[in-house]
Amino acid sequence: FDPRLEGCPVVVLSNNDGCIIARSNEAKALGSAMGTPLFKAMPEIRRHGIKVYSSNYSLYGDISARVMRTLEAFSPDIEIYSIDEAFLNLGGLERHGIADHGRELHRTVKRWTGIPVSVGIAPTKTLAKIAAGIAKKNPDLGGALLIDDEQARRQALAATDIGDVWGIGRRWAKMLGTNAISTALDFHDMPAPWVRGRMG
Repeated sequence: FDPRLEGCPVVVLSNNDGCIIARSNEAKALGSAMGTPLFKAMPEIRRHGIKVYSSNYSLYGDISARVMRTLEAFSPDIEIYSIDEAFLNLGGLERHGIADHGRELHRTVKRWTGIPVSVGIAPTKTLAKIAAGIAKKNPDLGGALLIDDEQARRQALAATDIGDVWGIGRRWAKMLGTNAISTALDFHDMPAPWVRGRMG
């Protein structure tokens, strides 16, 4: 919304400006933590010149709608999961050029809406979310990552903290960590009876 903020550390506050609920990558790199009360974060905010904004849900809704309309140009089969996340069915696209399709999607959304997105392409939604998370953290990937074979899948799982896996959550991550399971790959390689016995 404000191009001057590109590359700046930015945090957004909850409804009553009490806690940090969103952070730019630059703010995350400075150690800004999700859910931190504003009064506790103020010394770091001042020290690093972090920009602080109140929530603006009508603006976010408008921007989200623009992003989703842009995504529809890439696939008519879209499932809007949340205000900032959607799943597209890319079935029927030639597998050979599907990673380029993802990078073009990334570029087009940025060009048409000004919003940076990361694109994960994989056979399941969980793997797609993992791929998008890796693409977000690695600028060299051009905004998109394709997981389409066993080697790529295992590399992506090994690079993903167990707490970042969709559906794991803080309580399960803590339990798994005490059992030396720190990555998604560690979890994947555990015997199914062990997982079922502890997690249902």
